[in-house]
Amino acid sequence: MTTLEPADGGRWVAGRMSLAAVDPLAGAEVLGEPSMYWERPLAREAMAGWGEAASVEAGSAAQAHGVLRELSAPDSVRWLDEAPAALPGPWFGGMRFSTADGDEGWSPFGFGRWTLPEVMVWREGTGLAAAAFAPEGPGAEDVVRSRLARVGAAFPSGYRHPGNGAQALRLSSSRPDFEGRVERAVETINAGGLQKVVMARAVEVEGERAFDRVEVLARLREQNPRCATFLFRAPDGTAFLGATPETLCRWEGRRLETEALAGTAPPTQAGALGDSDKDRREHEAVVRYILKALKPLTDTIDADAEPALLTLKNVVHLRTGIRAELREGVGVAELVAALHPTPAVGGTPRERALEFLVEHEALDRGWYAGPVGWVGPGRAHQMVALRSARVKGSRARLFVGAGIVAGSSAESEWRETEMKSLTMLRALGGGNV
Repeated sequence: MTTLEPADGGRWVAGRMSLAAVDPLAGAEVLGEPSMYWERPLAREAMAGWGEAASVEAGSAAQAHGVLRELSAPDSVRWLDEAPAALPGPWFGGMRFSTADGDEGWSPFGFGRWTLPEVMVWREGTGLAAAAFAPEGPGAEDVVRSRLARVGAAFPSGYRHPGNGAQALRLSSSRPDFEGRVERAVETINAGGLQKVVMARAVEVEGERAFDRVEVLARLREQNPRCATFLFRAPDGTAFLGATPETLCRWEGRRLETEALAGTAPPTQAGALGDSDKDRREHEAVVRYILKALKPLTDTIDADAEPALLTLKNVVHLRTGIRAELREGVGVAELVAALHPTPAVGGTPRERALEFLVEHEALDRGWYAGPVGWVGPGRAHQMVALRSARVKGSRARLFVGAGIVAGSSAESEWRETEMKSLTMLRALGGGNV
């Protein structure tokens, strides 16, 4: 593996080939667990990567924004033949929610980390395409051709369906502690110190045996077709994976798509969600924030007139789509710097909400609720890492959160986080949830 500093501006050789296959995840049968995975089933976008041709790490938000700027620059890859018309990536990774730390389990991920796979496979038309990468230098072209030949000879043609994989899970999370933090947040809001703050909590999960993370991915994508299913594996083998519904930014050239996603109810109460004063106020705070943050970066901007319902398996959210034409020179680095964290995962006013979380949340979120996704020349897609867990062996740490505004109750916010936790618990094979 070649490790590059963000300022080095490395260059890579790449080649591509078509595969008579339909499912990137099926490659795990012969190549093992992927080092990264990304799929949006309804968009028919799916990709998996194995190995690391290179990695870039960042130790701060400013460095992370610099990395995104560099990885999205043109001409960083030399293709042996014609470049793919719409290659997703080829860099994959993410960054922390904030600088607050304390959980050693996150240390292998660093503040921010992006990897270029040795081999990646992605959905292209009705089949798959594969690409291989190697650092520019003597013998690089031969390395690329050899990697492509290995993948082409072995890649399965079928679909990877999830197996049963059910097991009893032991769960641990303190309800009194979380509800106490929610009550402190409501008191601060009522006193005028905040308008909204998002409180997160962790659920410690222990299985009867090691979690099969490929099976977890297969269940996540099957159960959550409206979400982006993702996996990023750290050098020590720890994986961060989940299925998130929230786009932070989808950028190509001067076009931007983003969304406000806030306000939550169980599916049985979907009809009342749009009329809920508490949920409408929570949602409108996110819309206002995004529009204000994007104004200096855009020539034109347009938002849906009214929020729509985004119906997921376990919850329903209010969603407002936002589209913009960016000013010349604005790219993914500027967008992530301006938007993250939105009030959907932090709060308002932003700086005061983040200070409150440092003092009262008692949780190192790590990459949870941070930007994760792919980036490449002139294009990027960054999601907010929700409904996610850090998994190693038979242990997982699952993360969920809820937006607190005036009128929030500790009991209802606990129930909301319980609903949200079902996404990962069921994917982990929880036969007892």
